[in-house]
Amino acid sequence: MDLEPCDWTIRLRPAKRYLLGFILGALALAPSVFGQAPGPDSSIVSTPNVPSGSAGGIKPSQAADDTFFEILFSGGPLGVGIMIALILMSILAMYLVIDQWLTLRRKDLMPNDLNENVRQLLSQGKLKDADQACRSQPCPLSYVLASGIAEIEYGWPAVEKSLEDALAEQAARMYRKLEYLSVIGNLAPMLGLLGTVAGMILAFREVALSQGTAGAGQLASGIYSALITTVAGLLIAIPSLGAFAVFRNRIDEITSEMATAAQQAFGPIRRRLPGGAATRPTAVPPPRG
Repeated sequence: MDLEPCDWTIRLRPAKRYLLGFILGALALAPSVFGQAPGPDSSIVSTPNVPSGSAGGIKPSQAADDTFFEILFSGGPLGVGIMIALILMSILAMYLVIDQWLTLRRKDLMPNDLNENVRQLLSQGKLKDADQACRSQPCPLSYVLASGIAEIEYGWPAVEKSLEDALAEQAARMYRKLEYLSVIGNLAPMLGLLGTVAGMILAFREVALSQGTAGAGQLASGIYSALITTVAGLLIAIPSLGAFAVFRNRIDEITSEMATAAQQAFGPIRRRLPGGAATRPTAVPPPRG
């Protein structure tokens, strides 16, 4: 009996495309929202301009009028490149979170009536009907059950081994996209730190080239611009790692429930199969990602 890996995410793809379009549209509108300069009624009070010969030659009013995106991309060419990479990573992380939220739902992964229906059909000896019931509801649980049904003629040890392999395969499929969240969560801070270190090097290089005549304001401007990439990296990493932990625990829980459901479905015929009466039913250990 040939089995094809089920793809229970096909019906979710239109929704994912709409959500991805919404995210990209919101990011496209972000410059017009955050990039507006303060109006006349703004609470930001501009201080009088200082002469260009003062420390650092920085005008406080000009710093106060910097827009969100001007501050975000104030780290020079290298900082801008790193910031663009971080923005792309944030888009990918947001998409992965929404994708996992839509995909890891029990009603899609483990239909309520599937396990009991297969259990009744197996107890009546209707193997073909049980297999057809699994194929009519493509989901991870149906794939696991169908894998076990395909090995019934070879005895309970073969069925149990098939259930373990199918469960590990489905768990690996659920973990596959989730691992990217972990990669983003670990890579974003290091990328932000790279931008900060590079910016600090350039800032102190300016001090060295000016032979110490650079003012404190000019040095502070270079340092705060360099630190922006680290802040951006942390803002991406913290929610990404948090979401990774939440979804990982959900996958472990769902995998354990699928293992229990599979054992319950084959309970009525386990003792009737060769090698089934001599063994005790054991829960299939859920694989860890």
